[in-house]
Amino acid sequence: MAITKDMVIREIIQAKPEAAEILMAHGMGCVGCPGAQMETLEEAAAVHGMNLQNLMDALNK
Repeated sequence: MAITKDMVIREIIQAKPEAAEILMAHGMGCVGCPGAQMETLEEAAAVHGMNLQNLMDALNK
């Protein structure tokens, strides 16, 4: 399953449990908090000042 920018963080972690570690390694330390569970990957990247394309590349390896 390819990870897309429109996927909610909760969905990403359910589909690919190792994604939590990848997200945290890129600076998203609160992947388990309630707010992160409802944000899309694109929204979370914007809030944390992360490069969305780099993040998607890492998640889709």
